[in-house]
Amino acid sequence: MSPIRMSKLEAATRIVLEFNQAFNRHDVAGMMQLMSDDCIFENTAPAPDGTVYMGKEAVTRFWQDFFRESPQAHIEIEEIFGFGERCVMRWKYNWVDTTGATGHVRGVDIFRIRSGSILEKLSYVKG
Repeated sequence: MSPIRMSKLEAATRIVLEFNQAFNRHDVAGMMQLMSDDCIFENTAPAPDGTVYMGKEAVTRFWQDFFRESPQAHIEIEEIFGFGERCVMRWKYNWVDTTGATGHVRGVDIFRIRSGSILEKLSYVKG
């Protein structure tokens, strides 16, 4: 396979890695720079189906609120792979609650990339 073709196949994974780095810095502007204007984010809560946020404005508000409520939020990537416009990331989400107790959950995100931007981020959690 040619290096140019391989680069196109790996593009989704690179974008998701960059998104996760911005997440761990709590850099909402950096995260949203990587999402399309018509992005869709499907959160894990409330169970069983989560909440769907549509459009950059709604998704931006979600992340701003999320980091305000979870100032120690951190995602550890356990596995990541992609092909074409899809990328799957298995993760461990760590936090510290208001009493100082630590916690974590494990889950997976399924991303869809279009024209170099994240169009969909669908999140699923064990639990």
